[in-house]
Amino acid sequence: MKRHRSRPSVLLALLLIGLSVIPVSHGADALRVMVSIKPMHSIIAALMAGAGTPELLIDDQIPYRFTPNEEQQTAMARADIIFWVGAELEPGLAARLNGLPPAVKVIELLSHQGMKVLPSRSDPDRRDPYFWLDNRNLLIIIDDIARLLQGADPLRSHLYARNRRNLLARLSRIDREYEYGYRGMKAGLGVQYFDTLHYFEQAYALKIIDHVSATPEGEPDTLALLKVRERIVNGEVGCLLYEKGFPVKHRTLLTADAGIRQGELNSLGFAMPAGPDLYFEIMAHNTETIRDCLDADGRKPVAATNLAVAHDVGGIGDGQFLLTDHLGRLVTKESMKGKYQILYFGYTFCPDICPTSLQVMFQALDILGEKAERFQPYFITIDPERDSVAVMSNYVRYYGERLIGVTGSPVMIERMAHNFKARYEKVVEEGADPSMYLMDHTASLYILDPNGRFLTKLAHGIEPEDVAKELLALIKE
Repeated sequence: MKRHRSRPSVLLALLLIGLSVIPVSHGADALRVMVSIKPMHSIIAALMAGAGTPELLIDDQIPYRFTPNEEQQTAMARADIIFWVGAELEPGLAARLNGLPPAVKVIELLSHQGMKVLPSRSDPDRRDPYFWLDNRNLLIIIDDIARLLQGADPLRSHLYARNRRNLLARLSRIDREYEYGYRGMKAGLGVQYFDTLHYFEQAYALKIIDHVSATPEGEPDTLALLKVRERIVNGEVGCLLYEKGFPVKHRTLLTADAGIRQGELNSLGFAMPAGPDLYFEIMAHNTETIRDCLDADGRKPVAATNLAVAHDVGGIGDGQFLLTDHLGRLVTKESMKGKYQILYFGYTFCPDICPTSLQVMFQALDILGEKAERFQPYFITIDPERDSVAVMSNYVRYYGERLIGVTGSPVMIERMAHNFKARYEKVVEEGADPSMYLMDHTASLYILDPNGRFLTKLAHGIEPEDVAKELLALIKE
């Protein structure tokens, strides 16, 4: 996949090195941060709470058509850090960012290497810019953004650390809500006017089968219009979704005499107040709009999803399996009994989420002290093609003798993952070596009792101290 790289846009990992050595904070003055679009402004405003307020560049304007005015360009030249998505969404920013002073650090968010970046369905050589609609992408990049802010503004490092913890907890909670509380969304089929839901579709198994146009720029293709119109007239779909703030010139043509349900998404937060809560309001609005438009069966009230991690667990962990540990020994449901079990589904080539999750798990066990002996942690691969017994053996030794690595045939791994409702999917980047694929997967910890019965599931992003409290509560019951 082709990558746009403007001169000042550098990867977060590289910036962390530079900023940790040369802070750019101006004494007691707040860090001067600018953010291009409302959803990411909301996230960074939440990270900066109590330390400063980032400035929003694009407020209720179509980002594809945005060009900064003179006042904004002056502010950009004086900024410490500027966050933008990329040329695919904000082409008018690219040239202005290239001309900024070298001291201004520009972060192109689509360039974050740990994030899942999908190709545009209309042009595979370009990136789909709507990454924030997969909540898990934010769970991946927030640590790097927080560290970047801490390196640039060490006097307020404690505030960024506190805000990071609060934000991760909040994002993890809505991820559980979408995974468990909105299963009804999978029941219907819909079409979009603009192709903005690609990430949301993949993350939460939404069924959007076609779209009219990739962006609001230019006239939509006539054949695409006719194709979508035919799907609507034939009753193939029951819902048309479009974006607030984007011109929908041919909506009447598409829906005339069809009686199709329609829903207005708001993925950019048009006419919604900017601030740290906006991202969550956007996601809640879009989710409710999709659910209502699809008229899905079995819908669950939003209020009930606050306990999503404790619900919808029927059947988790049921079923038999025959696998192999990292020493070549057989692993079965029976052989795992005797201690409380902590299961994590991941893979050894995982660049960041898996090592972070395993580190959290072992930090929690260290907090438990001697009581940790009552728990047996397992690392179960969802990539058996590459994770052989030898590979697993080499990998788990970095985590000490307590961790048991588990692999097996693709069919048996799929069965076990299915038993635990753990999702995974191979992701091959366009034009990349097919053998260097990544795996998009559930990153939760599954806790079982000594008899192998499922007890609870802890979502990714939880702090080690909170994991320790959960484990301690289980053995006290």
